[in-house]
Amino acid sequence: MVIVAASAAGLATAEALRNKGYDGALTLVGDELHLPYDRPPLSKQILSGAWEPERVRLRDQEAIGKLYANFRLGRAAVGLDLPERRVLLDGGDPLGFDALVIATGVTARRLPDDDLAGVHVLRTLDDALGLRAHLLGGPKVVVVGAGFLGAEVAAVARTMGLEVTLVDPLPVPMQRQVGDRIGELVGQMHRDHGVELRLGLGVTRFEESAGRVVAVELADGTKLDADAVVVAVGSTPATNWLTGSGLPLGNGVECDANCRAAPGIYAAGDVASWHNPHFDRRMRIEHRLNAAEQGMAVAANLLGEDRPFAPVPYFWSDQYDASIQAYGIFPEGAEVTVLHGSLDDRKFVAAYGHEGKVVGVLGWNSHRELRKLRQLVVDRAPDPGQRTAEGRQEP
Repeated sequence: MVIVAASAAGLATAEALRNKGYDGALTLVGDELHLPYDRPPLSKQILSGAWEPERVRLRDQEAIGKLYANFRLGRAAVGLDLPERRVLLDGGDPLGFDALVIATGVTARRLPDDDLAGVHVLRTLDDALGLRAHLLGGPKVVVVGAGFLGAEVAAVARTMGLEVTLVDPLPVPMQRQVGDRIGELVGQMHRDHGVELRLGLGVTRFEESAGRVVAVELADGTKLDADAVVVAVGSTPATNWLTGSGLPLGNGVECDANCRAAPGIYAAGDVASWHNPHFDRRMRIEHRLNAAEQGMAVAANLLGEDRPFAPVPYFWSDQYDASIQAYGIFPEGAEVTVLHGSLDDRKFVAAYGHEGKVVGVLGWNSHRELRKLRQLVVDRAPDPGQRTAEGRQEP
């Protein structure tokens, strides 16, 4: 069995295979030199300096050794020969397989001319360490993109005492993730902490001097002075190496409900697009817990269990003193109903209703209540914000 790559999803697959009794050859290919590590802390604990880099390792050397796996680190997969069942690695070294798991994750989206010195993306451990070193110099920071990653980076930079501007073409931060109502609350939190928000405006270009960024020009002609720019405008599935392979590619590696893309070939983690029976929709999820759970599900199906993967997704974001956690999905246009606490107090749980059912619940500094209300998503409970024809709220 060959697993590409040595990621959280890849490691979870390998461990589950061994735990379920697979004792054959096992190879993990990784384009980084690092053994598998955790990515969520990169934009928080690593960037802030609260953790040393070693702390993000998912397993120590002893645990890695017990996998009895061949780790091919620092080698990128560059092609897939489906008829011959071979993964092509950079350097021309083919790797044959009987079964293949694709867990290559995503790559950061880039902007034109963002290769200037002082412009950063944040995807890898090395990216995080490079950005932290720059922030320690006290630069003026512009964060382009106010999704999860951009908002977290802005919060860390502001907590470090830096001058921070957060830019996004959408009207509120994290709109795609949590909608307008909670997104507005995220924006107000950042304003309260001294972040300047420039919303509803895209970036036209980066201004440079001697090869370094010195300003960011917005669509209205405004120029923001910047010594450090963080581009956090989303990501794309890392599937370029699969182009022309014959595998179905769309928004990721397209799989069935069992995460199978072709006979003996599965995908797990951020790169996998599959039909989730619980929500009856195709989805691709960039959440840490999903990567581990999907890797374990793939391992079980590789060994013959043949079960659909139907999770209720979970994600979280830590910004300043706010802990935002959520279960489920958050479609555009979903109706938000506060079930516990209040938005004014910034301690609440809200339900997201879509097509008459609760499809997501989000908690803000309300861990215990959120865990209880997760069951609404599991049970596909009626949307509490929906009203009957008589004007009475549904039970």
